[in-house]
Amino acid sequence: MTKKDSQLQLGVLVSGQGSNLQAIINACEKKEIPAEVVVVISDQPDAQALTRAQDHHIPALTVERENFPNREAFEKEILRHLQHYRIDLVCLAGYMRLVGKTLLDPYPDRIMNIHPSLLPAFPGLDAQRQALEAKAKVTGCTVHFVDEQCDHGPIILQTKVEVLKNDTVETLSARILKEEHLLYPKAIGLIAKNMLDKKR
Repeated sequence: MTKKDSQLQLGVLVSGQGSNLQAIINACEKKEIPAEVVVVISDQPDAQALTRAQDHHIPALTVERENFPNREAFEKEILRHLQHYRIDLVCLAGYMRLVGKTLLDPYPDRIMNIHPSLLPAFPGLDAQRQALEAKAKVTGCTVHFVDEQCDHGPIILQTKVEVLKNDTVETLSARILKEEHLLYPKAIGLIAKNMLDKKR
């Protein structure tokens, strides 16, 4: 996947605030990883992540699910944009939809996601609340390759975060998010430098 003479071209799919997108953009601009975000695509037209992209002069596109008859047609439109920008690696950053075969098949082991737990523990929504309700002593975040199941697929990197006695969903989420911002660019860097197999 790595390009010898150029940077890895990243396409980022988003739905919300885009703080992980910002962490990826920052790492690229600081040359911490040999990659470049070349397009950001959101399924939500009011996503703050789109503004973050525009602030860095990155094309920011909206593809709304409601405008398509089914998921296949919706994903075909996203795929059209990814292929137009010659994307090497697709990064889900707060993208709140399951990814189907229409996107997975053209990008085998080239779609990645970050999740706020130590998968396979606490998949799905409200992972931080799940950890607190389970009285877990440790949780964290996981970067993994995406498959058709929710928060599933081969794990790339994980970071542990201790659950403190007085933690709320908000305080735990904030500490996990801080680690996410470090872990996601690191995982992208492993792929960009063709070092992933050495780390697994």
